[in-house]
Formats: sequence, structure tokens, C-alpha cells
Amino acid sequence: MNLFDAAGLIGVALMLGAYAAGQARWLDPLKLTALLMNLFGASLVLFSMIHAFNLAAFVMESAWALVAIYGLIRLVVTRRRGS
Repeated sequence: MNLFDAAGLIGVALMLGAYAAGQARWLDPLKLTALLMNLFGASLVLFSMIHAFNLAAFVMESAWALVAIYGLIRLVVTRRRGS
């Protein structure tokens, strides 16, 4: 296993972990931890594609990362308005 494969697998584990924890109600998918898990997970999968590019996976992971970034921005804006 090379560095790119390891990064991709860790990324997948982070995203699946965030999703499963959200479904089990262990994590709130709208809170910082789950959003960061999704962002870092998608970023690691994107990094792994340096070694073996796949257009469909690239589009999916890019969208996943953008949605996580949107959620993080919304979280920061909401917290600033509340304080």
C-alpha cells in the first residue's frame, strides 16, 4: 500500500465514520466535529487521486468538501450572530 492509497482509505473512514455517527445520533452532522471529519475525509480522498484519477470520484469528493465548507461557514456565521 502506498501513501496515496493509505490517505484515501483514511479519508473514506473519516467520512463513513461521520455519516454512521450522525445516523446513530452520536454526532450532530451540523456541528464542528462531523463537518471537519467530512472535509478532511474528502480532502484525503482527493489527495489520493493524484496517484489514480477518477473523474466521477473527483466530482463527488469535491462536492462533499464544498458542502462541508459551506456548513463550517454557516456554523461560524451563526455563532458570531449569537454572541
